[in-house]
Amino acid sequence: MAQLKITQVKSYIGSKQNHRETLRTLGLKKVNDSVVREDRPEVRGMVHTVRHLVTVEEVD
Repeated sequence: MAQLKITQVKSYIGSKQNHRETLRTLGLKKVNDSVVREDRPEVRGMVHTVRHLVTVEEVD
C-alpha cells in the first residue's frame, strides 16, 4: 500500500482547537516535522482537515 509523507509547513497558532488536535493525532508537533503514514481514508480525512497547514507527498 502507498505511503504519505506529511509535513507541517505552518504554525497552528490561531487555528481552531480541532485543527490542533488533528495535527497532534497525525504526530506533528512543530513546523517542519514530517511523518510517514499509510494511505488510508482516515489519514486522508485528517489531512483534508488541516490541508492549509501541511503538505503531502506520496512515497513508496
